[in-house]
Amino acid sequence: MVEQITRGIKISVDTTFEGTFFKNYKIHFAFGYRITIENQSKDSVQLTSRFWEIKDALSGIEIVEGEGVIGKKPVLKPGESHTYNSGCLLSAPFGAMKGHYNMVNFTSTRKFKVMIPSFKLSAPFALN
Repeated sequence: MVEQITRGIKISVDTTFEGTFFKNYKIHFAFGYRITIENQSKDSVQLTSRFWEIKDALSGIEIVEGEGVIGKKPVLKPGESHTYNSGCLLSAPFGAMKGHYNMVNFTSTRKFKVMIPSFKLSAPFALN
């Protein structure tokens, strides 16, 4: 598990290797990740959007941006947390992800970024 705290918001990430499959004559490596966003600050906050940089050992970097996370824009009061599962496909058995969430503080109405720590994606059979 990797963790990072930005402005009182703690991000925790766990990863899993889901398996391989063929699609369009190409092998794909499926990875899952579980993210917990915990509000350790004294203010209520809302996650509005996300930014991901996905590194694939064979095909370079893919940027993914979008509203919320899995269709939600969670509001977190002090002490609350939100956990969700998602995943990605890579063309290599190795890769990494990092990024940030765009959030708004309800007390100050200020927007801020919460960093998502870099985490590795690796198929267990490819480790030496």
